[in-house]
Amino acid sequence: MPFSSSMATSARDFSQTIPPHTLRRLAQEWLSEDTPNFDLAGLCVGSRPVKARLFCKSPGTVLAGCPFFDAVFKEVGCAVEWTHNEGQKLGPDPVTLTAVVTGPARCVLLGERPALNCLARASGIATRATQLRTMARQAGWHGQVAGTRKTTPGFRLVEKYSMLVGGASTHRHDLSGMVMLKDNHVWAVGSITKAVSDARSVCGFSTKVEVECRSEEEGREAARAGAEVIMLDNLLPQELHAAALGLKKEFPHVIIEASGGVTPETLPRYFSPHVDVISLGCLTQGCPVADFSLKVPRPNS
Repeated sequence: MPFSSSMATSARDFSQTIPPHTLRRLAQEWLSEDTPNFDLAGLCVGSRPVKARLFCKSPGTVLAGCPFFDAVFKEVGCAVEWTHNEGQKLGPDPVTLTAVVTGPARCVLLGERPALNCLARASGIATRATQLRTMARQAGWHGQVAGTRKTTPGFRLVEKYSMLVGGASTHRHDLSGMVMLKDNHVWAVGSITKAVSDARSVCGFSTKVEVECRSEEEGREAARAGAEVIMLDNLLPQELHAAALGLKKEFPHVIIEASGGVTPETLPRYFSPHVDVISLGCLTQGCPVADFSLKVPRPNS
């Protein structure tokens, strides 16, 4: 039996992390982008009540993005009943009934494309995040698989939320969330030590400082300067393991992150007891989307 989208979707209902006003704002922006003035096709279908069925046509998809889907349809006066929990793997059938959307026909069709765009993108990211997290656990690695700031402009909240649903770490959400000193910062200032000192003077006690390092030596300088997180960037796996071991021996409380060129295929090569985080841009860039469709039944069918 379908259940209300207001019910808790899992042991951890991640929808509770999104402020209601943020959901409303995003839904309004997406709808305004898609229908800036007249809905000319709305004249054809009118406002007769319909029950449209949402189907997933990508077996094995991890469902994500339900709060955004709900918000879009709420904005146009429609209701959503989900047949599956957010975070649940759909399938293995070729086509899975996922939800039912009820409302005036023209309003269902107004919300269709913005809502499907969110759900397809979000579920694709959650599916990949789940796959990578499972890969890590099966290998016995207990660090965190994380995303990056390589997100779609204007769509970051959806993409970061999808990582949460899929079990990946979101990493920092924006430039304000954590100080990350990359090579350009260091080169502009002159040294890692100076860059960390300058950042520490303004970020206070509540914000971590991370430094992108290209060698164990640079990582050691960053740790001595007071950085809490050392990103070992673009190191080959063997170099990474050696550098991580050396840094952890000298600075056991420093968080070691591996990044740069990691793909789903190469991820296992970076697993190490001395690496705490592995970040991958492919959680958002080039990530496959899930195939969803929303179908309004024929009259009298």
